[in-house]
Amino acid sequence: MAKKINYQELKEEEIVSEIMKKKEFSDLPKKDVLMVYSQFKDIELVEERIKKTRELLMKMYTVFVSNKLLNLKDKSVDWFLNRHKSTKERLGSYEEVYQRILFGVDEIFDNNNSLLAHPPAQYLSKISEEIKGRQRSGKIQIIDFGCGVNGFSYGFFGEVGQDIYYLGIEPVGQLVDLQNDWFEKKGFDGKCIKASLFDLKEIGKIVSKTKTPRIGFFFKVLDSLEMLKRDYSKTVLKELVPLIDKGVVSWATKSLGDRKKIFATKKWLKEFIEKNFKVIEEFEIGGENYLVFQGK
Repeated sequence: MAKKINYQELKEEEIVSEIMKKKEFSDLPKKDVLMVYSQFKDIELVEERIKKTRELLMKMYTVFVSNKLLNLKDKSVDWFLNRHKSTKERLGSYEEVYQRILFGVDEIFDNNNSLLAHPPAQYLSKISEEIKGRQRSGKIQIIDFGCGVNGFSYGFFGEVGQDIYYLGIEPVGQLVDLQNDWFEKKGFDGKCIKASLFDLKEIGKIVSKTKTPRIGFFFKVLDSLEMLKRDYSKTVLKELVPLIDKGVVSWATKSLGDRKKIFATKKWLKEFIEKNFKVIEEFEIGGENYLVFQGK
């Protein structure tokens, strides 16, 4: 008979280990688990705090993850994208979304990969003051913050005629390993890194090592950050947008289950971006709203 755990006597490190015993939390950054646990410091019973921590972790990190993804078998790209609830909504729209986001990036560089002195007028709005005079150092770099399994959409970049280096940043270690195995098998130019979006210093180092131009995806990730720390998404954008040439945030406009319309205008987010950055465009495709912007 297993010995009953006295939760009240556990040290902090042991508590984190106990929380992470569940498979879906076993490969999260310990920093994230501890941050969530600290949200319930007013609860005296440690066992109850652990329960509440797991519930919030479930909402933040695994609401979009099917258990089938954590029990990998060799499947098609569509299978993977269909099993992650966030990418499932985007599956029929990837080409249109990527075409809309990436349009005009190549045209602002000349044959020597330098920014054109007088780019075509229709591309002027694509150019941030911060990248004027900058040498293009390689392929378009997609930095996908909180990517989930979005790395499996890599093939759609080729469908819209773009040569891409893809870097996914994801806290769920199982999803990182899953995609890295796939990138290696397919010989695609991309990888995923396990990292916490609450460690902006580390994220900054990772992004700074990539080439230019850089486009940052923040697809449906900001709401999860807000669950734990109010207004933290504003901090994320302030810290990371100066490191990229274009950013894209998105949020759902239809519910995951019954696909009913969600009247989520994200007024606070849009006002923040309009005040601090330059909005390029906003559009809705397939039950997801996209806001494209860059540094002023």
